[in-house]
Amino acid sequence: MRILFSVLPVAALMACSPSVPDSGAGVGFSDYASYQQQREEQLIAQGEGTGSASPSYRAPISNETITGGAVSTQSLESSIPADPTGQFPAERSQDVASAVTNSVGISEEQDFSAVASERSIEEDAARVAANKQAYQVIEPTALPPRPSGSTASLVEFAISTTNRVGEPLYSRLIIGAEARAARNCAKYPSPDKAQEAFLEKGGPARDSSGLDPDGDGFACAWDPTPFRLAARG
Repeated sequence: MRILFSVLPVAALMACSPSVPDSGAGVGFSDYASYQQQREEQLIAQGEGTGSASPSYRAPISNETITGGAVSTQSLESSIPADPTGQFPAERSQDVASAVTNSVGISEEQDFSAVASERSIEEDAARVAANKQAYQVIEPTALPPRPSGSTASLVEFAISTTNRVGEPLYSRLIIGAEARAARNCAKYPSPDKAQEAFLEKGGPARDSSGLDPDGDGFACAWDPTPFRLAARG
């Protein structure tokens, strides 16, 4: 009897539990495949479906596309000048080899082994011929006229004399000549300016301003040596 009472509740629970639906069947369909097919047809009709599951297909590249790309590349290359410097003639610029340089960009055109390793004898001959054709001889022109002015006077006076500074050539017998020269030389910013004024007022033969107390012909210790050295070259 105890066994019977324990079995009866279990049987009652099993009778009340709902049945498990078939997982392979769709909602309102006999199976899931039918549901999937009808759903796909609806999507296709609305323009959202993928259609048949066929593999993707990529259109091949036509010859016209390839030809167009080649033409554009050729036009780009043709727009670049072969000789941008204009040194060589147009009909020969393609055949002339470039200069041979080392790793730091210094020319090695005088090195026979370096040139021989870079280009043939024919290419080297073409380059020499192109250089000869581009060679230009510049004719000498006349020298410009000698400038006039105080600087020219200083140069002419300096190279016309040979005595040293302090070596007297002119007589100076004036009392207080040194003190007078010191006062007057202080009025000029440089010995060159003092010498210019000295020459404009008659030079060493007169020395009306007292700028040459020792009679060497050079006012306020002006030194003609730099001008003499420059004239000698």
